[in-house]
Amino acid sequence: MLIPIILCGGAGSRLWPVSRELHPKPFMKLPDGQSLLQKAFLRGAYLPGVQEMMTVGNRDFFFKTVDEFQSAHIQNVNATYLLEPFGRNTAAAIACATLHAHLAHGDDACLLVLPADHLILDQAAFAAAVAQAQQLAANGRIVTFGIQPDRPETGYGYIESNGSTVTRFVEKPDLETAKHYISSGRYLWNSGMFCFKASTMLNQMAQLCPSILKAAQHCLSQSGNLSGGGQTQVQLDPATFTLIEEDSIDFAVMEKSNVMSVVPCTIGWSDIGSWSAVGQLTPADKDGNRIEGNVILRDTQNCYVQSKHRQLALLGVQDLIVIDTEDALLIANSERVQDVKHIYADLKVAGDEIYKVHRTTHRSWGTYTLLEKGHGFKIKRIEVKPGASLSLQTHQHRSEHWIVVSGTARVINADKEITLNTNQSTYIAAGHRHRLSNPAQDDLILIEVQSGNYLDEDDIVRIDELAGPT
Repeated sequence: MLIPIILCGGAGSRLWPVSRELHPKPFMKLPDGQSLLQKAFLRGAYLPGVQEMMTVGNRDFFFKTVDEFQSAHIQNVNATYLLEPFGRNTAAAIACATLHAHLAHGDDACLLVLPADHLILDQAAFAAAVAQAQQLAANGRIVTFGIQPDRPETGYGYIESNGSTVTRFVEKPDLETAKHYISSGRYLWNSGMFCFKASTMLNQMAQLCPSILKAAQHCLSQSGNLSGGGQTQVQLDPATFTLIEEDSIDFAVMEKSNVMSVVPCTIGWSDIGSWSAVGQLTPADKDGNRIEGNVILRDTQNCYVQSKHRQLALLGVQDLIVIDTEDALLIANSERVQDVKHIYADLKVAGDEIYKVHRTTHRSWGTYTLLEKGHGFKIKRIEVKPGASLSLQTHQHRSEHWIVVSGTARVINADKEITLNTNQSTYIAAGHRHRLSNPAQDDLILIEVQSGNYLDEDDIVRIDELAGPT
């Protein structure tokens, strides 16, 4: 049995302003309309014999992750989610996932670890590499996938190998060292993908990082498990999860293990680690420009421009990266794309939430988009999925006015229950218990106007948790 495990973590700070703390890199849409997370899910689901996909990620992104997978329209593949309360790096994630798979499927369960934010263009070559890795894993090896390098890249770690045997892992080199690696023919890029039997990884962790394994076992024993409808959720217990040592699987296991093998492969792999890498996914025009969205160019060369909202115009410039979103604009020299992470860090230190959130926030019931905010008021566009409902709640400091733009709303307001249709509205006074539901088969869209002396999202008391957080 082959079980792909998607690791969905990391902030993607080099891809700001599209990637943000609460909308990280795996959820970014690529030019073809699919997100990196969707592509990782499909990559695993399309492999022969796969009946279950496992995802390890932050519990705050659970509903977004489910939406991404459901929109991929894959049938007959069960979904297991290990939901982390916070990140503890890849050793903790893989330990918990391996323990869970071992408990459910035994020693011989073959696990394939896939980062959620990488891109692979050649599915057939990838499937062939996985088949080769499965054979090695069946013989007690931990297998990594080494990418045949086509340039002296300083942004990747490397694997030195002798045939299928790993000699050593090396960190990201400087340019001269990378050139030496390429000329020697002994080095491959480290893709961060692994294949192993559950029993092999647990035995290696017991030898090489026993404290991590023991803490992960204790965490799983204290964690809630909810199953049904082809889906399993494991809510990792925060109090015991924080006791797992924070370390990468490379340092904790791979660099110390004596059972490491490598499958060299050419599969169209990229970690999409910069805006230059994203730009390569869009064809260039005769002047070397790569364009997505509403852009006019004149006397401009070798630029990547993304603008999906506003009209942009570039005149007499070259070698620029221009990324325009609803609330932030990045302009960078194409030689400095790795330094975008410093802009992200500066915004975080300054306490500017533009590093953290987009105007649109995803919830289990739908989305809300901040349209405008001023002294004493906030205006949102709220979209509720068919059949979905928000929790029954009250607000202490604010009142709300709801105007239905499209669809049908069922509203509990204090002791009354009413139905609103297009162009109808209702007023929710501060302190009144209320609930918004969509009883129809179409999306419900409404405008919410909040008024009060405190309008932050924590002004909420949930009377029940019918639909999760709002």
